Amino acid sequence: MKRSRVALLLLLCVTPSFALDREAFAFAKYNLDVRVESAQHRLAVRGTITLRNDSTTPQKNLALQISSSLTWRSIRLNGQPLDFVAQPYASDIDHTAALSEAILTLAQSVPPQATIQLEVAYEGVIVQDATRLTRIGAPEDLASHGDWDQISRNFIGVRGIGYVAWYPMATESANLSVENSVFETTARWKKREAGAEFSINLCSDVAATQTESSTANEAENCTTIRFDNLTVTEPVLISAPYAQLDRDSVTINYFPEHKEGAENFAIAADLATPLVEAWFGPQKSKAAVSELLDSDDAAFENGSQLLSALKNTDSRLYRSTAVHQLTHAAFASPRPWIFEGLAHFAQALFQEQIDERDSALTFLDGRLPQLVEAEKAAHGLPDDPLRDSFNEAFYRTKAMFVWWMLRDMIGDEALKKALAAYRSSEDRDPAYMQRLIQAQTQRDLTAFFDDWLNHDRGLPDFKVDTVNVIPAPAGAEVVTISIANLGDAGADVPVYLHVGENVITRKVEVRGKSKAVVRIEAPAHASKIDINDGSVPESDLTNNTYKLKDVVPTGKK
Repeated sequence: MKRSRVALLLLLCVTPSFALDREAFAFAKYNLDVRVESAQHRLAVRGTITLRNDSTTPQKNLALQISSSLTWRSIRLNGQPLDFVAQPYASDIDHTAALSEAILTLAQSVPPQATIQLEVAYEGVIVQDATRLTRIGAPEDLASHGDWDQISRNFIGVRGIGYVAWYPMATESANLSVENSVFETTARWKKREAGAEFSINLCSDVAATQTESSTANEAENCTTIRFDNLTVTEPVLISAPYAQLDRDSVTINYFPEHKEGAENFAIAADLATPLVEAWFGPQKSKAAVSELLDSDDAAFENGSQLLSALKNTDSRLYRSTAVHQLTHAAFASPRPWIFEGLAHFAQALFQEQIDERDSALTFLDGRLPQLVEAEKAAHGLPDDPLRDSFNEAFYRTKAMFVWWMLRDMIGDEALKKALAAYRSSEDRDPAYMQRLIQAQTQRDLTAFFDDWLNHDRGLPDFKVDTVNVIPAPAGAEVVTISIANLGDAGADVPVYLHVGENVITRKVEVRGKSKAVVRIEAPAHASKIDINDGSVPESDLTNNTYKLKDVVPTGKK
């Protein structure tokens, strides 16, 4: 502490001669010893972190940040202590709305792509704190169920970046009052940490939850945990005096008084398994569910791990949730649009399995408003292609629609074959999945992937442009429909021609800012045209119906 105070005094006396780039370094490797004393809410961490200069210029200055409720004790390089300035740094990346930042000046600059390894030590307390939410007007009760992270005698639940900075990180300030600020900051961090190695040895006086990537030493109550693929998962600490229900597909950690809820989820997982295996193959890991302390706390999904209340008896909701988590356990990918998009797509498949296609379309429609708003917010900003996006509305909802459209375009069996050929370890090229899918069909999908994956063209907007009706023998008609796409993204859109009690369906591809024509032979006079059934996300659904009752067929008076 004396060393850091001296450095702080020097900083106050001298005007800094450098501009600090807080996001110049990526955290390539964490190897931490984490000790938890639950009764004191205390966390103590010692270990090493490896940083890589991801900027294009040599860097001599760097920042390390942890939660404001924690205190830096020491930072060493090559066994020698480094001088650092410890200061508070306002940021909603942490639930306290502030970080404890250490600013270091190295003796030698770190060249681009070079790495340094630092030994770090810090400690403090983590108690439930919803300051960042209440200060922007959120009701205290609601805020506490959102920011439920804490270390307490009977429950340890601590999420990572965007919730609690319990491990070192470095980001620019994020503010919940500024739209998308926290999301964008977190997304930049996840992009930088892609491929990072993260391993901790957790010792606690509360038994740690076991996962497929953990090994336990029960005598010392210590667990070694490895977190893989930080682009789609977060380092999370979760421990409690749980009872455990172990099934082939999922391990459920629950409080003994909620055994019925745990059993209901286990049954839901058993029922969900056949659908998941049919589409994504056998599970490569086991899903995990751990119960939250308060039944009203917001659920949190972390890869194949789910933190949630277990009081719900809604079997359909449990089955939909189980489908999502089991898909993660069966199909790993470093790309969020694949990893999360397929899990949401699987939920739509589940709805279809239960109540046929209309139920799946209702499920898709319920998520469309979020996507429309996200596309509006992205308008005019730099291109954010889905294949690289960390926008949750994109890699969850938009990706779900993309998978559904691909299924409609190439069929179930072709898509299943493409998914079966996927290997996460071989996915080093953004076009890898595109090639696998293209290999299963004779149709050229280049335009579709360009609009929906490789660029953000927004959403289509279909409307009937013109209609021409030509009489045919026996009261039949030939209806020629010109469909305009006012949006920039093209898609195959279903067209429905209503003839009495019957509906005739056709599909037509309409490119962005283009028109396409479809001709339909109707046995009698048609009354209405509907475009789209909800399977294609549109920016405007209010112009999708065209009434024909007043249209006079060509040649009739």
